[in-house]
Amino acid sequence: MKREGYITWDEYFMGVAQLAAMRSKDPGTQVGACIIDSNKHILSVGYNGMPIGCSDDDFPWAREGGMLDTKYAYVCHAELNAILNCKASDLHGTTVYVTLFPCNECTKAIIQKGVKNIIYLDDKYHDTESAIAARKMLDSAGVTYTRYVPGDKDISIKV
Repeated sequence: MKREGYITWDEYFMGVAQLAAMRSKDPGTQVGACIIDSNKHILSVGYNGMPIGCSDDDFPWAREGGMLDTKYAYVCHAELNAILNCKASDLHGTTVYVTLFPCNECTKAIIQKGVKNIIYLDDKYHDTESAIAARKMLDSAGVTYTRYVPGDKDISIKV
């Protein structure tokens, strides 16, 4: 008889995205993403952070101030990092699990690469123009997006 109580695929892949988010140095928002193919193989993982070669210590993490004094001019979002760091060139028909609903800029990359499904955990920017634009583009392109509702399992990793 097989073991009961094991985690679902959604719990597993969202867990991978959450674990990736823990790599982010951003003091305000940590986001993780995990891209999988139709065979449930992980193709790539990403988190929000500075581009390769740009020191986390030399660029600002502030949320307020002039554009060049905040993180917004420099940080690469989790979804984009997962796409750019993916060794597979073809992402058509894939699913991205992400801890925060994608912004309009990441949505463009998601659509362009052929991702067909988004499973997201949080949607705290739902009413912003960026999120509204993202949903409009996703709807137009036929990309599905579904909010992940955590179960009652408490999953923890001790390192």
